[in-house]
Amino acid sequence: MNERPLRTTVIGSYPFPGWLEHASGSLDAFGAADIEEMQADAVTAALHDQFAAGLDVVTDGEQTRFDFNLSFYGYIEGIDLESEPPRRFGPPAHDQRGKHAIHGTLHAPDGLGAVEEFKRLQQIAASLLRHTPAEDRPVLKASVPGPFTLAGRLIPNDEYPDRYAVTEALVPIVRDELAALVEAGCGEITVDEPSMSCYAYKSDTKRFVDIFNRTVEPIVGQTRLSTHLCFGNFKGRSVGHRKIAPMLPDFLDMKVDEIHTEMATINFVEIDRIAEMAQRVDVAVGIVDVKSYYIETPDDIADRVRLCLEHAPPGRLAFAPDCGLSQTARWAAKQKLINMVEGVKQVRAELGIE
Repeated sequence: MNERPLRTTVIGSYPFPGWLEHASGSLDAFGAADIEEMQADAVTAALHDQFAAGLDVVTDGEQTRFDFNLSFYGYIEGIDLESEPPRRFGPPAHDQRGKHAIHGTLHAPDGLGAVEEFKRLQQIAASLLRHTPAEDRPVLKASVPGPFTLAGRLIPNDEYPDRYAVTEALVPIVRDELAALVEAGCGEITVDEPSMSCYAYKSDTKRFVDIFNRTVEPIVGQTRLSTHLCFGNFKGRSVGHRKIAPMLPDFLDMKVDEIHTEMATINFVEIDRIAEMAQRVDVAVGIVDVKSYYIETPDDIADRVRLCLEHAPPGRLAFAPDCGLSQTARWAAKQKLINMVEGVKQVRAELGIE
């Protein structure tokens, strides 16, 4: 059960400021100290927006992951990074993201960078909230991609003949990173596995659950653990079959405290599914559509929260955007978070929840 019923949270990513978008395309022009300063400034901006919205749980907005390659694949030895996508023009789609060849045994002797990100988050949050009583401070959360999702952009070879073989090579790498995060004092971790939910309709879901549980095994019970399941989001486009039903009941065997599920983009047509989920885990319901520039009003949000309460008790519910906000313009992301928190507060007041 959530310590705070109807808490407000986020998945992980947040839009880059425009200057960071520009700078991340020209990193060679900056020195190491310049980049360090830029990273700190970007995390500060992301935290400012989240604090201003009044969220119960915040992240660093994944601001220091300038590029998915640089942030994760760049830490893994045995990969030839492909800088050019196979298709550069036309409507945006997932084939505009490059894949990378494997040339040796996969390992990450220095980790995946998530621990450094979390320590930076701790330091900056402490500075910004130094006059805020500890009991009023939001929870700090780290997000790490799971091994099956990470494997999706790596090209199998003789040593790793298919995606599952690549995944198995990544399991201990991600597992070690999660254990290091807990050791660093991270009290909440989301393991993002959108590829599992995208392909649940045509894959062995029990195999997915086994992979996930072996990955998180060392940290079960040592931190608040969640997973994010969605239908993909690249420049506002989904990639998966947008159905929650194929994930159930198997995904409920994942060893997590909370499952986040995309709901706003499918217009809550499977809202009844959260009743089944809430019997086993807390449910963070996506009630803000990150792929739409309609700005949900606080009243919209309150209505959606009330709808969720028809299917699950307050102690099992949390609320978040459908997915990370990195593909949403910052002006819209800021207002969506403000309105989300305000709408949830309306219902908390109705229920007498502080």
